[in-house]
Amino acid sequence: MAEKMTDEEWRAFVSDGTRTGKLSTVRADGSPHVAPIWFLLDGDEVVFNTGKDTVKGRNLARDGRVALCVDDDRPPFHFVVLGGRAQLSEDLDEVRLWATRIAARYMGKDRAEEYGARNGVPGELLVRVRIDNVVAVRDLAA
Repeated sequence: MAEKMTDEEWRAFVSDGTRTGKLSTVRADGSPHVAPIWFLLDGDEVVFNTGKDTVKGRNLARDGRVALCVDDDRPPFHFVVLGGRAQLSEDLDEVRLWATRIAARYMGKDRAEEYGARNGVPGELLVRVRIDNVVAVRDLAA
């Protein structure tokens, strides 16, 4: 039977391994846009990078509302949806620092600097989403 995750459980779940998030942003016409992202939790915030001129970068600059879904698509199935509002920064030191930290999670520590340098450049944004809403459910098919 499906059960709500505790705060500790959902934080561990979204931080486990290399699970990507599916980020939903709002297009100019009000329709949704969804894209996969690499991310980290930093306290009560989700942190990720994106290009300033990407669809999600432009959407976030205009309307910071987001939802992020992280799931396990294997039985018994679990998911977490985090909602909040994005804040953007172009501070290159911060962009590169977080790009390197995020790369360590997804590409491994041995390639973190390489990806941090690639993704920590002018035109990239650091995005911080203060988590305002959490829906976290485990064991959907149990």
